Amino acid sequence: MADFTPEQVRRMHDFAEKLAELAEHHEDQWKVQTTDGQIFLTMMSPTAPHGLNVMRLRRQIEAQTLDVVALSDTNMSDPVTGLTKIADLLIMVEEDADDTAKAVNSRDVQMVLEVVSRTNSLTDIRDELHDYPRMGVPLYVVVDPRKDKKSVTVHSDPSEGPDGTRYRKTVPYAFGDSVTAGRWTLATSSLKGYPADW
Repeated sequence: MADFTPEQVRRMHDFAEKLAELAEHHEDQWKVQTTDGQIFLTMMSPTAPHGLNVMRLRRQIEAQTLDVVALSDTNMSDPVTGLTKIADLLIMVEEDADDTAKAVNSRDVQMVLEVVSRTNSLTDIRDELHDYPRMGVPLYVVVDPRKDKKSVTVHSDPSEGPDGTRYRKTVPYAFGDSVTAGRWTLATSSLKGYPADW
């Protein structure tokens, strides 16, 4: 992994922000995200199972903790690393949300939840797993509805080590299990896998 100067991080962040502004004016929806000095522009085309799984989990989280909001597809940036992401769900205390900012500060986020896409699963499984602990996100939940997986994995306890800042605890669950993620308990029996022919 390359080390970047603060000026390089700032310039990459500014460029990614300009791309995001351009993407907002396009009729299709696009995600602009950064990781390790690279900018990724991805067309968003969530499927019905993906969107329904996100909605079912958001309802559970907000019902259990009235002081938080679970925001979908919201810009999140880190002032320390300069990384930018758009998570399926990011959970934070509502009072910490700055409604005048272009992006949520990742250091204010309590949990990120991603539902693995059927077309670009490595983004959620590899890239975000690498970036979210560096961005100060204490808890990362990966829901994988692919036919050969149907799992929920909770990553927590980020800390520095010889391999950098990483999540040091990983707990796997299957669809149907009761999942413990920080202060939340998530029922997964209503989650749906992707159809077998996908």
